[in-house]
Amino acid sequence: MYKSIINSQIGLIEIKAGDEGIISVTFLDENEVEKTSSENSLVKDCIDQINKYFQGELKVFNLTLDLRGTEFQKSVWNRLLQIEYGETISYNYLAEELGDMKKVRAAANANGQNPIALIVPCHRVIGSDGSLTGYAGGLWRKKWLLDHEAKFSNVDFQIDFFE
Repeated sequence: MYKSIINSQIGLIEIKAGDEGIISVTFLDENEVEKTSSENSLVKDCIDQINKYFQGELKVFNLTLDLRGTEFQKSVWNRLLQIEYGETISYNYLAEELGDMKKVRAAANANGQNPIALIVPCHRVIGSDGSLTGYAGGLWRKKWLLDHEAKFSNVDFQIDFFE
């Protein structure tokens, strides 16, 4: 396992990779930081692309991912990868895209268990009423990411922040 921690505009981000691809990208609190790190080319490339994303220079990540989860979770995460930079979809729409409106809760749970935050853009899924709902990294980060993407895209939207 290879990993590194970087400091970003929205806090510390831990990147983990195996030999097959990126395994996780996670937001950390200061008290969760382990000082050890070992990088491979996958981690270094991920760091470079994340930095370019935050600078507004990168809109589509091009990384090898090692998605680890159930087949249903992987289907949700692969659908998330199709959401364009600066765009959003609702949880209802996500379930509909997966072929079963009854799977809204299951899709929302899989979205929340996404281990590769930012790269697999679970922050682009919002409530049907346009509200921000659930984000493992904190709703303030979700709002920041959506505002950041709106600033660097041709999409004009305003997200209301409800806690």
